[in-house]
Amino acid sequence: MNELHEFTALCETCGCSVLYAEPLRNHTTFRIGGACTAFVNVNSAETLKKLLAYCRRAGSAYTILGNGSNVLAADSGFRGIVLHLGRDFSKITREDDRLHCEAGATLARIGKFALEESLTGMECLAGIPGTVGGALYMNAGAYGREMSDIIISAECMDENGTLSTVSKEEMQLGYRTSVFQDRHCIITGMTLQLSQGKYGEIKEEMDDLLGKRRAKQPLELPSAGSTFRRPVGNYASFLIDQCGLKGASVGDAQVSKKHAGFVVNTGKATCHDVLELCDYVKQTVQEKTGYQLELEPVILGDPSV
Repeated sequence: MNELHEFTALCETCGCSVLYAEPLRNHTTFRIGGACTAFVNVNSAETLKKLLAYCRRAGSAYTILGNGSNVLAADSGFRGIVLHLGRDFSKITREDDRLHCEAGATLARIGKFALEESLTGMECLAGIPGTVGGALYMNAGAYGREMSDIIISAECMDENGTLSTVSKEEMQLGYRTSVFQDRHCIITGMTLQLSQGKYGEIKEEMDDLLGKRRAKQPLELPSAGSTFRRPVGNYASFLIDQCGLKGASVGDAQVSKKHAGFVVNTGKATCHDVLELCDYVKQTVQEKTGYQLELEPVILGDPSV
């Protein structure tokens, strides 16, 4: 009880909102997930430092969450504090052809900012439904472009609250991988290198790519985006379609009939439903094609509980 009082007082002092026993389904694009102990909207690097100090002192587990777009949260939730880097941590500024972005800024918002400034380089990434921090963590990409194409450097905070700058060369960026997945640090911001362009041409390309995304992907249903990583030498969606798995389902989890690379939530799917369906897809694809598929979304919490 005293710890809860201390945590609440800390959040009030820092001016950030906190929700207790908050369902993670409210904060993931899959609309799946049980409750976390506390959900905090972090509003600055200084606040983050104080919250990390509290977690360290109290022995509380914590995790970082952006837009929740590449996350599958366990039905049992997360027994710890979710530090949300979102709208309250999303400042974007321009310096010449570079953008300095806080980690909670969404790719869509950065794309809009770049368009308004007639800066090119964000067109392919602007339609990805995530924050720039999460995008760098996964080296997200679309239509032949990745975060690695525009990143210059990133600011990170370690578990002790110490800030440091990580250069692009240190990031070890690969297909959906980065050094941040192995380091115990939190991406707080970054610098992106764009180029001066023409507003009309940038808008035309953004509109074209967003149109293709709407036409080909099941954006009308909750999902975590692409469910499987691209196997070397092939495409997950092609293999899944080839195996006749479009429309396969477990509970309300379904392999999209529109795009086989997406598992979607058609109603009240659970984490258990999704994982059972994904296991079935992986087993079938391996038996019929020899390819081994790997899940792309990050699992939050313990799905076995």
